[in-house]
Amino acid sequence: MFNFDDANAKGKEAMDTVLKSYSSLAKGMQAIATEAADYSKKSFEDGIAHFEKLSGARSFETALELQTTYVKKAYESYVAEATKIGEMYSDLAKDAYKPYEGPVARTTAAAKSAAAA
Repeated sequence: MFNFDDANAKGKEAMDTVLKSYSSLAKGMQAIATEAADYSKKSFEDGIAHFEKLSGARSFETALELQTTYVKKAYESYVAEATKIGEMYSDLAKDAYKPYEGPVARTTAAAKSAAAA
């Protein structure tokens, strides 16, 4: 027989799970956007500073050395930032899934016990 109280409790539990997941997702996306904006700002400022140094170079060799150093530093910075943002996305996925772990485990256990009966 259909029990409205059980259905209501399951619906409330499902809604709470979705809201927790959405909250984690929103916080994670905001952190990633902030990190990306900070990196973009720093990268732009570094580029401006490099251009100022480059424009003051007195010889081709000095300009080449400045450019080489800048490109190496920019590449290393980009790789570090991409790694950091990748880890943030991984953590975001884990945090967004975390509220579903309990309901999924209970459903799996119920399905196994129903299959065994």
